[in-house]
Amino acid sequence: MSFPIQLIWHGHSCFEIRSEQASIVIDPFLEVPGYGELDLVADLVLVSHEHDDHNARNRVRLTGREPDVGVEVIESFHDPEGGRLRGPNKIHLVTLADRRIAHLGDLGHPLDQDQLDRLEKLDVILIPVGGYYTIDADQAAAIVKAIQPAVTVPMHYREKKAGWDVTTGVQPFLDHFEEIRLHDQPSFEIGQVDAGILVLKNPMR
Repeated sequence: MSFPIQLIWHGHSCFEIRSEQASIVIDPFLEVPGYGELDLVADLVLVSHEHDDHNARNRVRLTGREPDVGVEVIESFHDPEGGRLRGPNKIHLVTLADRRIAHLGDLGHPLDQDQLDRLEKLDVILIPVGGYYTIDADQAAAIVKAIQPAVTVPMHYREKKAGWDVTTGVQPFLDHFEEIRLHDQPSFEIGQVDAGILVLKNPMR
């Protein structure tokens, strides 16, 4: 039986994947300008790297339930110099009810062919686009065009007072695409939105 899968953006790079089978929080933050304090509940917490705007595990209360979910880690780096500037980064590929969801964390470099191949046939990709600490809009667009996921959700960018002020807004990334949907909520259900680029409503609190 196939269960609905909801993705909820809590701001910055923090996403919640929720279904009847499992609840997963990825990259909870301790403090990021413009966003309120997180207080979440989940079966599992995944962290891309050990910076406090991505690794605030104490902001998520664990249920103790064993989730029915597959998690594959693709090793990468937080910068274009093999981790010498900001260390390693984990790309998480979550498989839930036959849906493949990739969260790229704070990816800081283009992906090689092996990494691209492992990210084939994605239902959703969550990708940083704001630059400075991560890949920029041009690099993110190149990855999306190489992988061709069903739905792409940009993250880790500046919007008004939300996010780090050294990062750009989302528009430079959107300029690379034609199929763009501006969603009126910070969440969506897989299979219930059109394919293409999906910009979620910023959950500023």
